[in-house]
Order: sequence, then structure tokens, then C-alpha cells
Amino acid sequence: MVDGGIPYPMLSDRGGKIGSLYGVYDDEAGVDIRGRFLIDPDGVIQAAEVLSPPVGRNPEELLRQLKAFQHTRETGEVMPSGWQEGGATLKPSTKLAGRVWEVWQPPKK
Repeated sequence: MVDGGIPYPMLSDRGGKIGSLYGVYDDEAGVDIRGRFLIDPDGVIQAAEVLSPPVGRNPEELLRQLKAFQHTRETGEVMPSGWQEGGATLKPSTKLAGRVWEVWQPPKK
């Protein structure tokens, strides 16, 4: 589906061993519920999304989140709501706490 393959690890979970650890295994149905977990290089879960089968996932949002987590890991900057790659970021500080709305103005559509 992706030319050159997917550039990150994915796995299959026959028997639900991993799904059970992450709380997404449905014992009655014998399958994992759709779940995605973004795990950083230190093994820390940075994001999780679990959806029931009738609701599709958004690959663009997954890619946006991956880019945001990579950016913050590299720079220490944080992404405000609605951030897109190349957009404005924020530098965390005590002066910013509780005042993000004063400095972050999302782009108008």
C-alpha cells in the first residue's frame, strides 16, 4: 500500500497477548479492538487511540501526530492545538502557563 514499505514498525497480535497488555483485547470476540499507540524511542506511550470497528481511522492525523512528537523531541518546542508541520510552535515556560491563548492565534480558515 505504501511505496517502499512503511517506515515504522507495525505488528500483528495473534492470540491477543499484546492487546491484553494494552487493554484492547476483546476476550469474547477473540480479537483486538482497533488501537494505535505511538511509543517513543524510550518506550513511553505518547499517544493512544482506540476505536470500535464501525469508525475509521484518520491516517493524516496519525502522520501529523508523528511529526509533532518528532519535532518536540528534537527541539523541546510544543505544538498548540491545530498545529500543522511548518506551523508556529511554542517554547514552554512558566510565563506561558495559562496564557497560551494570548500568544497562539490559530490560522483562520
